Amino acid sequence: MNEIASPGQLRLAYLRWALLSVPAIVFLGFLSGRIANSGYGNRWFDALEKPAFMPPGWAFGAAWTVLYVLMGLALAMIIHARGSRGRGAAILLFLVQLVMNLLWSPLFFRAHQVDNAFILILLLIVTVAITAFLFWRIRAAAGLLLLPYLAWLVFAAALNYEIGRLNPDAETLVAPALKAQI
Repeated sequence: MNEIASPGQLRLAYLRWALLSVPAIVFLGFLSGRIANSGYGNRWFDALEKPAFMPPGWAFGAAWTVLYVLMGLALAMIIHARGSRGRGAAILLFLVQLVMNLLWSPLFFRAHQVDNAFILILLLIVTVAITAFLFWRIRAAAGLLLLPYLAWLVFAAALNYEIGRLNPDAETLVAPALKAQI
């Protein structure tokens, strides 16, 4: 049997990969943020001076959810592109950037390493730009799906930089203890 798959079969195969990759990436992003105690509500983070262009807390959860969904869809497109030249390298680089992404929150929010987190996010921007280019060469839509992520990372790097600039003692800052009333 040497038949070519129908368009419906191809869509179904892509859908299966998307149903695996999207929830997995969203869950890993959620888990990283949860382990790191990221965002507002983190006593150390709340004690930091924030830049004027800092969005409200809800914007981060909404933005990252959308970005992780787009990343999962892009990855599914590339996984589904069997036989494409450079597919293995593109998937490997995607996984490298995903690990870097998942390490940023614990480095910044849990370890309070603002400067190291800034270096990591700069490396992440370069890695995602290369990944988007490799994805583009395989499936243009997959490369385009990574562009909002790349733009958000540039914005996040600016926030990271400004927080470091506004809080030169951020890495040694001790957040105020919780007050208990009896």
